[in-house]
Amino acid sequence: MHNVDHSVVNKSADTQYPVHDLISKRWSPLAFSERLVEQEKLLSVLEAARWAASSYNEQPWSYIVATRDNQAEFDLLLSCLAEGNQPWAKNAPVLMLSVAKLNFERNGVENRHALHDVGAASAQLAIQATSLGLFIHQMAGFNVPRAKEVYNIPQVYEPVAAIALGYLGNPETLTEKYLERERSPRNRKSLESFVFSGKWNQTSPLIIS
Repeated sequence: MHNVDHSVVNKSADTQYPVHDLISKRWSPLAFSERLVEQEKLLSVLEAARWAASSYNEQPWSYIVATRDNQAEFDLLLSCLAEGNQPWAKNAPVLMLSVAKLNFERNGVENRHALHDVGAASAQLAIQATSLGLFIHQMAGFNVPRAKEVYNIPQVYEPVAAIALGYLGNPETLTEKYLERERSPRNRKSLESFVFSGKWNQTSPLIIS
């Protein structure tokens, strides 16, 4: 059986205004189940990334993927993660690394929107994962030079984020430090603090009307 007690780990967002359930239910767990992710579901989340919008439709994203049913590949990607992420990420059945192409294919000029576009692709990946009962945890904490070296990533490409993907696991399997993070409430800045009109740092009347 693959049943998980979702009541233990339910962290749906307490939003100011209504949003789609897939957005409110998306969060970044530390506790992953050992259950493998079905190939068709993994391909579906990657397909969602494929259809993200990008500047000049350059699609500057690549994803390096490692699954736990190929332990050598999995361990290689795991070894690129920061020491603080390895203890929990090693339990996820899928690890990925998003990579951005920094120059436009069309003319070789620097693409200053490349990182933005890779982030947009990964956001779509996350929402698609949520729709399939999966969760992702994106990480800034990984060794960029090592990732470039072990995967022979060309100079004009930049690793962006590491990603753990899988089904929710039992948070009680986490150490106390990680368990505290897992159970901490989600919070976000208010719309008033970042939606402006007229000039910088002037809250939009849309929010305060």
